[in-house]
Amino acid sequence: MTHFQTFSDDTVVPVSITQEPEGLSSIRRKNCAATIWNRIPLPRFQSWIDNLAPEQLPRARMLLPTERVRDALTELMQFCGTPPSPERDMLADDVAALAAVFAKIMRVPYLRLRLDVITSNSCRKFHIDPVTAQLVCTYRGTGIKYGVSTNGSDPDKVLIVPTCAPIVMRGTNWPEHPKSGFLHQSPAVEGTGETRLVLKLDPVTEDGSQPEPSHSTLH
Repeated sequence: MTHFQTFSDDTVVPVSITQEPEGLSSIRRKNCAATIWNRIPLPRFQSWIDNLAPEQLPRARMLLPTERVRDALTELMQFCGTPPSPERDMLADDVAALAAVFAKIMRVPYLRLRLDVITSNSCRKFHIDPVTAQLVCTYRGTGIKYGVSTNGSDPDKVLIVPTCAPIVMRGTNWPEHPKSGFLHQSPAVEGTGETRLVLKLDPVTEDGSQPEPSHSTLH
């Protein structure tokens, strides 16, 4: 089931909320600036990743075909010293599954994959990224903040993506008329002792460019 989000005053937000991974394809719907798969992580997985030492968390910046994601993640975690466990396998499986879903939505053979371990205030301003679309999943720590701006300033009302819930967001390269005003920001964690682990996926075509989605937006 998929529905658009509303604030307490019944203001509609251009964000689609889904209970199934297939619902992330709502990003192609008219007037949908972002879509969130509202899932709840397994407690044992969340406990495992929350209790890893920060230096054991995987960090990466890679460009690779979708079918290589799981093997690349396994090799990466071995290199980073992430201890072997069923939960480590779950993380590799989940990243690979999200990569496959996102690549199918964007109709691309390659993805730019980033895993960032964040202990500071990584982006201080609300913004929109210079991509066609991006998938973000915060596996550990506070999820990203988002809202809608009507005049270019920071949003008056701000929501937070739940931990481990993937969000797919349109970027500046998505041909959108009129502009939705959707903006996002990383939470401020500097000085709190919090460590975040954030996955980011960007679509890449065979020639290394961003895909063009305008011809296939759903209405």
